Amino acid sequence: QVQLVESGGGSVQAGGSLRLSCAASGYTGSVNCMGWFRQVPGKEREGVATIYTGGGTSAIADSVKGRFTISQDNAKNTVYLQMNSLNPEDTAMYYCAARTADSGRPCFPAKRLFGTWGQGTQVTVSS
Repeated sequence: QVQLVESGGGSVQAGGSLRLSCAASGYTGSVNCMGWFRQVPGKEREGVATIYTGGGTSAIADSVKGRFTISQDNAKNTVYLQMNSLNPEDTAMYYCAARTADSGRPCFPAKRLFGTWGQGTQVTVSS
């Protein structure tokens, strides 16, 4: 099994930046795709960004493209989400996710592709 722990959330003013971290532990050798999702109360969980752990290929949702980037440090089994130019619409609980199956399938920010989730870290952006 794989466990995921997110960190780095907090409160920031509009225009500011945050970097989220997701540390994976357990059977990390089985992970082939990792991603970040976000959710606000009453809405569906939204895909933000994903990264293919084997080659580093990333996919970014249109809503955050140009502002957010995803990266990984394989030595630390950690994935990062750098968030710049934050605005109040980015306020949400941010979740890290990992995929351990279907290694031949594309890696993109669709919730149905992921089976392992972290507990989430809250990001609040004030105007």
